[in-house]
Amino acid sequence: MAWIYLIVAGLLETGWAIGLKYTYGFTRLVPSILTIAAIAASMILLAIAAKTIPIGTAYAIWVGIGAVGAVVLGIVLFDEPRDLARLAFVGLLIVSLVGLKLTTR
Repeated sequence: MAWIYLIVAGLLETGWAIGLKYTYGFTRLVPSILTIAAIAASMILLAIAAKTIPIGTAYAIWVGIGAVGAVVLGIVLFDEPRDLARLAFVGLLIVSLVGLKLTTR
């Protein structure tokens, strides 16, 4: 169950990272409230997952899911660069996350 909490926490991190763009520096009320709620929920779920998953692994997976998600959504929503090198490095990040999962007891 801890891994499910961690994955959801990482997805929420992606959500709040993208949400920051929509808050316009926390000057827009609804996006700001949603972003702050996603930050809180993400951290709470990370803390719950870290009860049983080693903190180094949990934190790296959390950040990694957020980073990959932010890059992908940045490409889709904001027309950010999608060159081959950038996508290759995102692929390496995904391989690293899978490696951490496979080597964690």
